[in-house]
Amino acid sequence: MSAVSCAPQAPARPWRRTLVALAALLLLNGLLSFSTWWPTPGIVPDHRLAPEFVWLWVALLAIVGLRGALSVRAAGVLAVAYLALVLGRYLDVTAPALFGRAINLFWDAPQVPRFLWVSAQELPWALSLAIAAVVLAVFWALYRLLRWAILTTAREAVPYALRTPWTWALSALAVALVVANYAGVRATWPLVSKPVLPTYLKQAELIATAQSAERMTQLLPPSTRLDAALAAPDALDGLAGRDVYLLFLESYGAMVFDDAQAAPALAEARGRFAAELAASGRGVVSARVGSPTIGGASDLAHLSLLSGIDLADPRRHDLLLTTGRPTLISLFKARGYQTFGLYPAVFWEWPERAYYGFDVYLEGRSLDYRGPAMGYWKIPDQAAFARFEQRHPRAPDAAPRFVFFPTISSHFPFSPVPPYQPDWERVLEAQPFDPEATQRALAASPNWLDMRPDYLRTIEYTWRWLGGFMLRPEPRETVFVLLGDHQPTTNVSGAGVSWDVPVHIVSSDQRLLARFEALGFVRGLDPGTRRLGNMNDLTGLLLDGFGPGQVAPRAALPDTAQPAITATTTATTATAAASASAAATAPGAVRSVR
Repeated sequence: MSAVSCAPQAPARPWRRTLVALAALLLLNGLLSFSTWWPTPGIVPDHRLAPEFVWLWVALLAIVGLRGALSVRAAGVLAVAYLALVLGRYLDVTAPALFGRAINLFWDAPQVPRFLWVSAQELPWALSLAIAAVVLAVFWALYRLLRWAILTTAREAVPYALRTPWTWALSALAVALVVANYAGVRATWPLVSKPVLPTYLKQAELIATAQSAERMTQLLPPSTRLDAALAAPDALDGLAGRDVYLLFLESYGAMVFDDAQAAPALAEARGRFAAELAASGRGVVSARVGSPTIGGASDLAHLSLLSGIDLADPRRHDLLLTTGRPTLISLFKARGYQTFGLYPAVFWEWPERAYYGFDVYLEGRSLDYRGPAMGYWKIPDQAAFARFEQRHPRAPDAAPRFVFFPTISSHFPFSPVPPYQPDWERVLEAQPFDPEATQRALAASPNWLDMRPDYLRTIEYTWRWLGGFMLRPEPRETVFVLLGDHQPTTNVSGAGVSWDVPVHIVSSDQRLLARFEALGFVRGLDPGTRRLGNMNDLTGLLLDGFGPGQVAPRAALPDTAQPAITATTTATTATAAASASAAATAPGAVRSVR
């Protein structure tokens, strides 16, 4: 086994060796102390001390002091471990900036292959291979750079430190600062960056906890409102057999009403949508609820509403999928409704859908979209909805239907924005849009440095196609529940925003709308400022509004209330280094990246 001698030498140019040693030290520290270039995926250097760099320095002092040398093989092992820490640091600082939440390997890791697969479909295979080759080359180059820096440090810096008393005092001070930082001493934050190892340890603890059946069985409530509704034959009598379309509007957050810039920019589109609803003979009442997530992980919001269970902790979501607990889908099915799941963004096998239990499940491959692919998610929402209505027309004597449709056109990265096609038959053809409109849409690429304009255009598009659909002839009377799954990524919504989302009930039955007004909803599209609870509380509100008898008025939660989010989803807060079952923290409380 080869080794690099660390014995002192008498170089001809000692200043050059000193500069090389300093460069190696600064590189090793900088690769674990950088910060995010908010709100982009980029990074910027940081002057602070990286805790894991200090531990590497201590390890090299011990190895060289005891063995006299560091082998090339040992340097390679250290470089691999250090590279993992660098990757962890990158995810730790960029995820809160882009998605408003910490990285969660238990939840996010399974999504990576899907994201890569979907992304690859948009590119020629040769370009996909070239990108993969470049990524591998970057990792290989980074590994070689780290190994060089570690060997250089062991050869040039460590021997000098071992024989120089003042460097021992400096090393001891660095260790003391790092230990204090681990202990949560805020005074060290300007000097020491956030450590990476606790992030990995926390993820390991989360995964280990998920494997404990005893611990997991404690995470779900014994029963919900849905259990009582299933036992009541009149649970949905307030609907009088009307169809119900539940649409989760992707990234439709309260910022479209709250933000001082977004709200005026969307005023014209919002007014047009309201006018189209009125012209269709429908009314609308609105409210706001707290989502269990922000910037991503839409399934947490979907299933929180369907199950009536708070799924802010993603472990509850995964546990719930293994049970036979009831959902709104099973309730509607038990009351004679035919249930549909419309998922145009899914182009892969989704075995978890077995839990949802749709009578009819439609995904992207089954929709036969013939037009140009609009970005990562291919099928515009208007085209997906039009194809569904074409494939499953509503005959007057058919069973009432419950449709669950998570939209996708307003998904990150918010570009390209599909054109709206007023001719709903043409949107199903091979050339659904005018050539100029298609060319303009496809010429746009994601603006990673400023995504807000594209995001606002996706909301305009969403309101536009929804309003256009409302103006079409209605085969049967339908109640629409339109709501957001989460706020957009924080590079659009801003840091520290609430996790609130709007919810709208749209119906031509004024008595039904009045029932929801009694529950705290307000007339019009503006949801107001009071929150009526969290996403799982909305389940009970829907059951009350759709149920029989009189509706008892329900008080809203205080404006300052926030959904309870466990430490597993706010891992960047100061106290999140505790166990996964630590006390809840307020959403949006992600502290600035350290």
